[in-house]
Amino acid sequence: MTQDQLKKATAEAALQYILPHLTKDMVIGVGTGSTARFFIDALAPYKNEFDGCVSSSEASTEQLKGHGIPVYDLNAIADLRFYIDGADESNKHLHLIKGGGAALTREKIVAAVAREFICIADESKAVNVLGSFPLPVEVIPMARSHVGRELVKLGGDPAYREGVVTDNGNLILDVWNLQILDPVALEQQINSIVGVVANGLFASRPADVLLLGTEDGVKTYTAL
Repeated sequence: MTQDQLKKATAEAALQYILPHLTKDMVIGVGTGSTARFFIDALAPYKNEFDGCVSSSEASTEQLKGHGIPVYDLNAIADLRFYIDGADESNKHLHLIKGGGAALTREKIVAAVAREFICIADESKAVNVLGSFPLPVEVIPMARSHVGRELVKLGGDPAYREGVVTDNGNLILDVWNLQILDPVALEQQINSIVGVVANGLFASRPADVLLLGTEDGVKTYTAL
């Protein structure tokens, strides 16, 4: 199977996971990226079975609206049953690296509100130790150099993602060469750097369920 076929299979599995729970007044959180795009397409035929969505990016909002699915401001939502999104890496504890699509801050906010975070990914994203994928860090523009110097002190090699501005108007530093043995501690340490908006470690709030697309079918994991 191709990587896109694996992603599509996990998106379909996520749909089947939530279908029994859909109600007319339910609002669903939807993430950003290639796997999330497959999920939005799979969700569209059932748009009359739920109320609408909260989106983590302008791109996903546009896709949802293109399918005729209402998109709500998170501030107007009291309860979010599910959040479905992809990941760039996941370990066995369902700690994630996210942010390859530069939407990490909004993704982190929606994940914090959701009662259940379902991560959908292909098997290439499963790792023993996080850090082969560069860790994205969203920074206030004027703090870019300061944050970069602080990240070097943590053992990383930050690179400015040129030409990218987040939906929040900020910049992305991608931090290479990190071997992330304690994701929770590092997430908090990076967030404490002045000028950091958020970083792509989803460890303090990991996924609840990982649906992993493999050559042997979609496998379901919960945190160890």
